[in-house]
Amino acid sequence: MKKVLFICHGNICRSVSAEYIMKDLAKKNGVELYVSSAATSCEEIGNDIYPPAKRKLKEKGIPFSRHYARQATMSDYLSYDYLICMDENNMRNLNRMFNNDPDHKIYKLLSRDVSDPWYSNDFETAYSDIYEGCKAWLERLS
Repeated sequence: MKKVLFICHGNICRSVSAEYIMKDLAKKNGVELYVSSAATSCEEIGNDIYPPAKRKLKEKGIPFSRHYARQATMSDYLSYDYLICMDENNMRNLNRMFNNDPDHKIYKLLSRDVSDPWYSNDFETAYSDIYEGCKAWLERLS
């Protein structure tokens, strides 16, 4: 079973949304994946999904549960097959954390950045971009 870790800055909006969207898509398509999410920063450790992101998942019918934001670790790098980032800053930070990705496991969800709704407050666009990226990655991993 392939293991996928979604990454964003705080692990309370984009990466956790990607985690639950991908779990839902994989289940509906009969694809076995182990999916989780983490942050590059330690700013939000222990926090739940940001309420507007939670509302967007609920509105779209994506099941989720209580979440505890966490920072990515070297253990994650060693155990996951794919570490999928939401933007270039996440990739740069992850490469710094994990010795410039010697195993070539760090990728970006889309060719463009997924804007951070924490700052833009545009949860609809973030959701649409994340959903689009998850669908494409699910095809790639199937």
